[in-house]
Amino acid sequence: MKIGITGGIGSGKSYVCKRLARYGIEVYDCDAAAKRLIRTSPVIRRKLTELIGPDTYIDGQLNKAAVAQFLLQSEANAKAIDAIVHPAVFKDFEESGMQWMESAIMYESGIYRLVDKVIVVTAPLEVRIGRVMQRDGISREKVLQWMQRQWAQEEVKQRADYEIVNDGTTDIDSQINKIIEITK
Repeated sequence: MKIGITGGIGSGKSYVCKRLARYGIEVYDCDAAAKRLIRTSPVIRRKLTELIGPDTYIDGQLNKAAVAQFLLQSEANAKAIDAIVHPAVFKDFEESGMQWMESAIMYESGIYRLVDKVIVVTAPLEVRIGRVMQRDGISREKVLQWMQRQWAQEEVKQRADYEIVNDGTTDIDSQINKIIEITK
């Protein structure tokens, strides 16, 4: 059985995945894979440069500021980048042989089609905003801008098969144990 883990920015998906590692469960990280593929795939490099412009890569390194600026300018720009990167990540996951995957945009990207069950990690909005501001050293406005690019937590929660509440007080391990038992 293939399991997907999702949740909005700041929900604590990565934390839950680290906890899963303690149970011997290795989780494919779609975000890390996308970053790796953007760095290493000549096809992705060429397509992104054609899309965004010659300053997409500087001295062989991705110019994150240029890409972020382009991405946040419009939904069409974001979709154009996604159309380049997502198929490569999908293929990479399938070739990895792994059973668990983490993706912040599980439904938006369509990668949910590659898994049998989806777990959503949830947290209150203000907790999520605070986590991202602290983690990334960015403003509240920038966090909200990134959040607007993702589906609303309630919408994802309705589609998911299971929920892990990561509000800072609810016990994570007991929730993980229940899900592991159900998904065996």
